[in-house]
Amino acid sequence: MRMNSTAVEDAGRKISARRDTLLIVAVAIIAAVVCAKFNLSEALLNLTRPFERLQLDELPAVVLVIAISLVWFASRRYFEATRQLRLRIAAEAQLAETLAENQRLAQQYLDVQEQERKALARDLHDELGQYLNVIKLDAVSIREALPDRPGAADVVRGMIANIDRVSGVVRGLIRRLRPVGFDDLGVAAALEHCVNEWRSRLPLASIELSLTGDVEALDETRGLALYRLVQESLTNIARHSKATKAEIQVAVSRTAQLGQCLEIIVTDNGCGADMTAPQSGLGLVGMRERVSVLGGSIAVTSERGAGFKIICLLPMAGAP
Repeated sequence: MRMNSTAVEDAGRKISARRDTLLIVAVAIIAAVVCAKFNLSEALLNLTRPFERLQLDELPAVVLVIAISLVWFASRRYFEATRQLRLRIAAEAQLAETLAENQRLAQQYLDVQEQERKALARDLHDELGQYLNVIKLDAVSIREALPDRPGAADVVRGMIANIDRVSGVVRGLIRRLRPVGFDDLGVAAALEHCVNEWRSRLPLASIELSLTGDVEALDETRGLALYRLVQESLTNIARHSKATKAEIQVAVSRTAQLGQCLEIIVTDNGCGADMTAPQSGLGLVGMRERVSVLGGSIAVTSERGAGFKIICLLPMAGAP
């Protein structure tokens, strides 16, 4: 896209240079015809003859020298401007290449992060979760083996309660590390589960989720990006917005710039915020980074007392 725009600009500059050259040639020809027809040199000589002492007849030569000097000055400035333009184009190309490399590195970092989260969630579920279940079964066996010792039974019941609490913490960690049902049931089920969890955490808020189109066609990277966007939006609503109503709309659409893309709109009726003020959190920064490395765009609007509105466009496929 950038190379095409640069080529168009170069072609426009060449056409403009040719047009200016033709204009100069045409003006020069018209001036020569007018001077030849009306004998302007003789007329100028007759006008300046009474002022011979002022040497006004030498004025054309002086004007010619000034014109040649201006041409030389303009040519120097032109070549200098051309050199600066080439340097600027080269710097912009290098900057674009560096930006593309940074985006690739950011995408690789996000991929590695998600893979590590997936592996850690699997290890927590398969290793720690199984050991906790075994410990709980042993504690239950001990409790049933000591029915006539109430003191020991109370201790064992406390152990079982602590094991249940640790198991709950482990399940919460697994849910935060890897979306529940994402690998087995798909992104739609994972989003439904995420929204249902937030509904239980925010009983006073109404959270609506609308899915339109085949979101299951997303690859793993874009599916996780969609899930993390919704998750971070709901986290912001819970922490900062104090909203009583939130709407999440996910739809497959098409734009001239991105082609087939995913449109995510999250709105709430919370207290809002002044977007021009310095932001201390990194939630929105992380959302923008996730979207930008995939070639999408995100816009966040808010005003005091008007809630938040997040509009994100995410390409359905294609390299970042």
